[in-house]
Amino acid sequence: MDGVSSPQADRRVADAVAGHWVDRIAPRRARPYLRLARIDRPIGWWLLLLPCWWSASLAAIRSGAAFSDPVHLGLFFVGAVAMRGAGSTYNDIADRDLDAQVERTRSRPLPSGQVRARQAAVFLVIQALIGLAVLLQFNGPAIGVGIASLIPVAIYPFMKRVMPVPQAVLGLAFAWGALMGWVAVFARLDAPALLLYAGTIAWVIGYDTIYAVQDIEDDEIAGIRSSARFFGRRMRGAIGLCYGVSTGFIALAAIQAGAGPAGLLGVALFGAHLGRQVLRLNTRDGRGALTLFRSNREAGLILFVGLAADAAVKHIF
Repeated sequence: MDGVSSPQADRRVADAVAGHWVDRIAPRRARPYLRLARIDRPIGWWLLLLPCWWSASLAAIRSGAAFSDPVHLGLFFVGAVAMRGAGSTYNDIADRDLDAQVERTRSRPLPSGQVRARQAAVFLVIQALIGLAVLLQFNGPAIGVGIASLIPVAIYPFMKRVMPVPQAVLGLAFAWGALMGWVAVFARLDAPALLLYAGTIAWVIGYDTIYAVQDIEDDEIAGIRSSARFFGRRMRGAIGLCYGVSTGFIALAAIQAGAGPAGLLGVALFGAHLGRQVLRLNTRDGRGALTLFRSNREAGLILFVGLAADAAVKHIF
């Protein structure tokens, strides 16, 4: 893959983490590809990873294990980073013309000319192969479930052109890990995994609506559809509803898996964190919306710790 000139390679993406190592110490020829993979925006792979860890923790609770399989947790980490990168690269290839019309996204590697579409396609294949190598370490049913995730991933970039709430399709893709941790242990999908999946979809719709606040004006000009535009003045209420549904379904998943007080406390604190986001949201403050969106990593980690602690406590007592 050909390199790019230094000035282009040094062009930081608008919503990247300030001072990230990609922009400071990564080789200049590698920077556009690391940006394509969203390495400078780690919140994406965190949000893909956390449902995997939740699901693995629910499986540990149901099976009576003291903790989730650490090999599975590690594989989910590598897979989340690889597949987040692959999905983002695919999305950027499909959206490169639209991205050029939006202030926040026109600095991305493809619309800014740092990388050509063919180079991005080669990079996409490399990342997908890493993800496939990770997936093949699991049992047959988990491999099948993982491959099925490619359907919503493939169609999502085009939904923002035709449906008012494309975040619903994004939810189908980003919530998929809620199925993976369970099927990796039991080789089947049961009620707790399906309930967790439903709750995670609602969570994704909620947090990505917050994320879309940054682009409302540019999206209107470019004709890009989003839940933020669709909900309009009802946005805070809609996000609150999504988060309430999410917390409810995840609580049901935990109960169905046999979680005790520690797990349910984790769900309650998770829900409280989401409620705080709704209360603090200013729909006219794009920078503040980005901060709230990123805080979903902490919300997800709170839930994971609660579920993991529940597995440990139940095993001991």
